[in-house]
Amino acid sequence: MKIGKFPCGFIAANCYVVSHQGYNSCFLVDPGAPNPKLEKYIADEKLIPEYIILTHGHGDHTGGIDRMKELFPDIKLIAGKKEAKLLYNRDLSMGQGGIVADIEVTDGEEMDLCGFHLKFIETPGHTPGGICIYIEKEGCLFSGDTLFQFSIGRTDFPGGDFAQIEDSIVNKLFKLPDDTHVFCGHEGDTTIGNEKRYNPFVS
Repeated sequence: MKIGKFPCGFIAANCYVVSHQGYNSCFLVDPGAPNPKLEKYIADEKLIPEYIILTHGHGDHTGGIDRMKELFPDIKLIAGKKEAKLLYNRDLSMGQGGIVADIEVTDGEEMDLCGFHLKFIETPGHTPGGICIYIEKEGCLFSGDTLFQFSIGRTDFPGGDFAQIEDSIVNKLFKLPDDTHVFCGHEGDTTIGNEKRYNPFVS
């Protein structure tokens, strides 16, 4: 497994390029804005992005979709089914609006793509239809803006709910193995074990 990490846009949302040894295909997580370094990495690694997976629909995580579609016209967009309204609505998403996923996923749904077996976990709280992406075999989780290193996602935006995000983290994410590597939507990485022990926002 190889992961390229590229902070994108003025809020520096992390976009991840995830590839498997022996595969030219890859998927992207949350392309927040066009990024020349991201594009160079894809070209240098001779990768073909087949999917964009959105952890949620806020504009700082979706602003690079059109650029990726321009470069890779066959790329497919995956998002949580319950996030459809936010993705389409410009005000709710604080982004461009009008985004419609090609593939909508629900809680616990599993999918094989680009050499990986993915499980989607609905984690409402930051947004109503946010998801996390769990790859059990690789021991990693892409948490979007649900769980950060020693922090959690904001719940003061439209559709946010603190009780929901706490429940999502404690009763879903904290059930994963402690050594699960967490790739967050902003700033640094962490592990489930570290967050269970030290995150001050959940208990």
